[in-house]
Amino acid sequence: MQQIVGEIERVAGIILGSFENKQREMPKQPVKPVIVAMLAQLQHILFPGVFESGNIRGTSYKNKLSVMLEELSNDLMVQTELALRYDARYKESAQEEVDGVALEITRRFVSRIPAIKEVLDTDVEATYSGDPAAYSKAEIIISYPGIYAGMIHRIAHELYLLSVPLIPRIMSEHAHSVTGIDIHPGAAIGKYFFMDHGTGIVIGETTVIGNNVKLYQGVTLGALSTKGGQDIKGLKRHPTINDNVTVYSGASILGGDTIVGEGVVIGGNAFVVKSVPENTRVSVKNPELQYKNNRNVSAHVELDQMEFWSYDI
Repeated sequence: MQQIVGEIERVAGIILGSFENKQREMPKQPVKPVIVAMLAQLQHILFPGVFESGNIRGTSYKNKLSVMLEELSNDLMVQTELALRYDARYKESAQEEVDGVALEITRRFVSRIPAIKEVLDTDVEATYSGDPAAYSKAEIIISYPGIYAGMIHRIAHELYLLSVPLIPRIMSEHAHSVTGIDIHPGAAIGKYFFMDHGTGIVIGETTVIGNNVKLYQGVTLGALSTKGGQDIKGLKRHPTINDNVTVYSGASILGGDTIVGEGVVIGGNAFVVKSVPENTRVSVKNPELQYKNNRNVSAHVELDQMEFWSYDI
């Protein structure tokens, strides 16, 4: 046992030495559990009453909202101060300057909460009107992963626009881990956005999405190639999707020069790397299925010879 204790102390010393070296090289980082708790608070603020267990009365709930906003502001300011130390502009700045920037960012973000709520309400409306399986808007807000991931994206995007380092990505990766929906905070998304089922959707940093767009599960709005690495940072690498577009499951739309026109419908599993004119329907040519019977005799059957269910595209 003494040999094990000695080995434990040796390993602990190595790890501690590595940790102390890193502490000298990099500042303290934002705390992920605090940021996730902030998202939970914002969920209550953006959808007042939906997540409350007790009775809601106007005056008392207004006071409760005020308290939540104050707590949120305090947490956001502290976490933003920590995050700003990762920004090259503030590495040599005095603490007072960083504190002032964090305070202004917090003020501007809080002032944007009503606008975030307004656009989120359009997402709920689009989801309810577009999904016959939904019984109520409350059901959508409480249980639909697309709304949860969309809410986090709307929040993270505002912080991204305010040039807050690290925190928006922590938020988006939390949404990714919980819902399977991966939206970079930099993506610009219009009103009435509906992610049906949602799982596996990927939306890249420089994607631009218009109003009334509907994406099904497994859709990728990505880059053609990222082999340029840091040299292509800041360049338009992801597609532009105009208003009133529907993209069915498994489709990939790639490239910064790819523009999908208004009213386009893109069928499942399509692979699109060129621009699509408005009011166009894009679909994959029917594949061939191979069947073998019990005698191991093969037969090729075209899908259009069979009766099967498919999306109406």
